[in-house]
Order: sequence, then structure tokens, then C-alpha cells
Amino acid sequence: MLMRIRPKTDLRTLIALLAITSIVITLANTLYATWRVQRMVLIESTLEANRAYATKLAATTEVFFQLAQSQLHYSATQLGKDFDNPELAQQEVNRLREQTNSFNSVAVVDTNGIVKAISPESLMLKGMQLTSQASREALAQRQPMVSKPTISAANNLIVFVSWPIWSNEGRYLGYVGGTIYLKKKSILNALLGEQFYRDGTRVYVLDRNNQVLYHQNSQLIGKTAPEIVSERQRNESTNGEVQVKEEDTPKLAGYAIVPTTGWMVVALKPTDVTLQPLSGLLLKVLKNSVPFALLTLLMAVIFARLIALPLWQLARKASQMDTQGVSGEISGIRAWYFEAAQVKRALLTGIGLVQDKIGRLKSEVQTDPMTNLLNRRGLSAVLDYFETMRQPFAVLALDIDHFKRVNDNFGHDVGDEVIKQVARTLRNSARQTDVVCRNGGEEFLMLLPATSTEEARVIAERVRSSIAESWIDHVGHITLSVGIAHWEADNQPQDVSLKQADAALYQAKNAGRNCVMIAGQDALVSSITR
Repeated sequence: MLMRIRPKTDLRTLIALLAITSIVITLANTLYATWRVQRMVLIESTLEANRAYATKLAATTEVFFQLAQSQLHYSATQLGKDFDNPELAQQEVNRLREQTNSFNSVAVVDTNGIVKAISPESLMLKGMQLTSQASREALAQRQPMVSKPTISAANNLIVFVSWPIWSNEGRYLGYVGGTIYLKKKSILNALLGEQFYRDGTRVYVLDRNNQVLYHQNSQLIGKTAPEIVSERQRNESTNGEVQVKEEDTPKLAGYAIVPTTGWMVVALKPTDVTLQPLSGLLLKVLKNSVPFALLTLLMAVIFARLIALPLWQLARKASQMDTQGVSGEISGIRAWYFEAAQVKRALLTGIGLVQDKIGRLKSEVQTDPMTNLLNRRGLSAVLDYFETMRQPFAVLALDIDHFKRVNDNFGHDVGDEVIKQVARTLRNSARQTDVVCRNGGEEFLMLLPATSTEEARVIAERVRSSIAESWIDHVGHITLSVGIAHWEADNQPQDVSLKQADAALYQAKNAGRNCVMIAGQDALVSSITR
């Protein structure tokens, strides 16, 4: 039959394992906390950077539209002075398109929507009536405006910026307007497309209906994009930041609104691109932490050995407590901290008690065979132990009143039963630390460690009352007389206290029995119950 061998686990191993576990957990927690904090910092800084970037582009776009409207305003003023001059009209549209490069095309349109002049002339729209939504809105509103994205007469997706033309007399003459192509090369594309980060950030522009007006992927222009910011958020703040999912990929977005047009500029960066530096950062943290962790581990192993050594030595000697001279070997062990010193002291005390006293306390020689209480020999061993430990105690001397009458009237067998009944009552009344002895015949002793005289009186009175109230077959009620004394270490010999308790017992007898007397007191402590 194979025996299963269980590995021995000593304190040094346990301390070392605890230290290793603590170091590993601490290192893992440090890495995790670093990862969490850095992840949050990277995300927050990217969101803020995208918000600031989108705000910058929105401000740039706003400035562009204001400049474009200012240019149109100037031309409208000049045209209002001589609206019927075709050369002036053509000169202005050419200047607007070529001088600033703000517009892809520029046109002057009268109140009937007829194109009076256009640049470039290759569009061949001169003399034609414009019926686009942007043209009709410009004629109807008669005020500066930036149209919604619309399809032009040349079938281009455009934004139309216009300014009304008024005569010197205040008569509405038409408007001058410039188009900005959204799908072709334009100054708007240049403004938005040339300013982008090279770290994965992308920019696009949406109108109020989430139609894409600008995107680095021109195939997406004119299409409807998923909603990033609600209408309520647009109205509450002109810029902000949000985490979104685009094509099932988490992204960090910053947005800003262009006031003139209501367009929204969005700067977007994939979250995984933002978090790419994390792995390198964690590796650096790990490289810097491992040497200190190894040094801490080495120190933990050394201290584990220093801490465990005294307890290990004491544990080995504890298994040899019955060996001759083991006390001297234990005394030579260097217990350099409090717990080891206490264990050492307890072992030395225990060895003395085991070798000199405890064995006799448990032997049959120290036990009264009738009552199973300690006899005189056991009492002597306990007293020696109390003296060694400097343990103060109260002593109760107890004697059954008129016991001779019980033997004479009912026989010795009944007398033995009375003694056994009294012994059981005393044992049940005693506390766990109390010692109950049969001193001989009908006399008993109770040793109450760490008990004051007053506490001993209360206990004695309880025992006396229990005996007096108990019913014993054939005999009926019996009573006890009790004497109390107290012993303090370095105060007086133990036998003096025992004699004082015995003298108090006889004082109780003389006072009428069934009472409790305290040594050195003349008064009767408990009322006599006869």
C-alpha cells in the first residue's frame, strides 16, 4: 500500500509565499492602475485635442465665409451703381473668381433669375434662367445667405454664397453669388484637407441633415452619415467631444459648429490608434519595476528566514519537551522579537510544569476515586503551580453540616451518596478556571484564581444556597458551612491562607452552621437558614 506523503510547509515558506504573492499582486495592481490612468489620460487628451482641432477648423471656415460674403458685398455695391453695364458685371465676376480663388464660379443674376454675367464663361450659362433651389431662395429672401448643399445647373454639388444687389434708389436688382464645389477641388477643400493630423485623425463636415459636405474620401460626399451629435447637443453647445462607433470601430470625436452655415466639423481618431502607446508605456513601467520587485523579494526571503528561525528552533524543541536538558537548549535560542519571546517563555514554563507538575495532576494518584475531584496530592500540585505562576486566588473551605448524623441514621452508603451529590453540585457551580478538591471525609476546598474576596463570597453563597435547596433521597435537605480566605503572591505563605479559610469555616460552624464567613471578619456574612 502506497503512503501519500504530504509536503511540509514551514513558516519561512509561508512568509516567503506571502511576500511573493504580495509583490506580484502589487506589481499587477500597479500595472493595471497605470494602464487605467494612462488609458483615461490618452482618451481624454485625444478627445480634447479633437475638440480643439474641430473648433479651429470651424473658426477657419467661419472666417472664410465671412470674407467671401464681404467680397460679394463689395461687388454688389459696385454693381448697384451701374447694374445694366454688362462689362462691369463681367469684370466683377472675373475679379471675384480669379483674384481670391474663393469661388469655383461666380454669377450676377437679375430679379428674373437670368444670368447677366458668369465666370468662367465656359459654363455657357449667360442669358439662361437659373431655377435651382439656391437661386430661388436668394431671389426670394433678398438678403445675404449661404445656401444648403444643392445640385447646380451644371450638375455639381455646390454651396452657393450670395449677396443682394440694390440700386442707389433702394430698388432690388438681383444678386451676385459664388459657388463652392463640394466634390471638386475648391478653396474649402484646401482649407479642410491641408490641415489634418498625421496620427490617424480624419476630418469631415456635415450639414444639419448629416449630409457629408467634406470628407477625405470624396466618394462619401453627398451621402448621409450616421448621427454623431443630436440636435439638442448642437443647440446646447457650439463644440464638444463624444465617443462613437463608426463601422463597428470605437472612435474619439471632437466637433464644432460653424455659426454662419450651421455645419458641423468633426475630427475623428480611432480609439485603438490613440491607445497604441499604452503597450510601450506598460513595458517601460514593467522594466523599471522588476528590479525593485526582485530586490524586495530578496529582502522578503531574508526577513522570512530571520523571522521564522526562532520559531522553527522552538518548534523542534517543543517535540522534545520530555528530553533531559531541553530547557537549557531552549534558553539558548535567540528570540529577538516579542511573539517568539512569548512562545519561548511559554515553552519554558510548560516544560517545568509538564516535567514537575502536570503529569501528576492527570495521574490517578491525584484524583479522589469517589468524587473524581482532586485529592490532597492534586491540591498540592495545583498550589505549587499557582505559586510558580504568582497566581493569586481565593480559597473556600466547605464542610457538610451534621454529616455524622447522616451516617448514623442512614448508613455509610447513603453518606457516600451525599458526598457524591455535594461534589457534583460543587463541580457544576465552579467556573472553568476554578479547582475543586475533596480535602477528606465531608470536607472540600475550592480554589478560585484571580478572584477577589467579595467575588468569592458571592460564589460561596451561591454554592451554599444550591446545597441547601437540593433534595437528597432518604436524607432530604442538607447544609454547608463555608470559610473564605485570600492569597496574594509575595504576601504570605499559601498554608497560612488555607489555615485562615479553615478557621473561618469553624467560625461559621460556631455561628450556627449553613452560613459563609470570611477570614478576619467577625460579622456573619450570610443569614443563617435553619
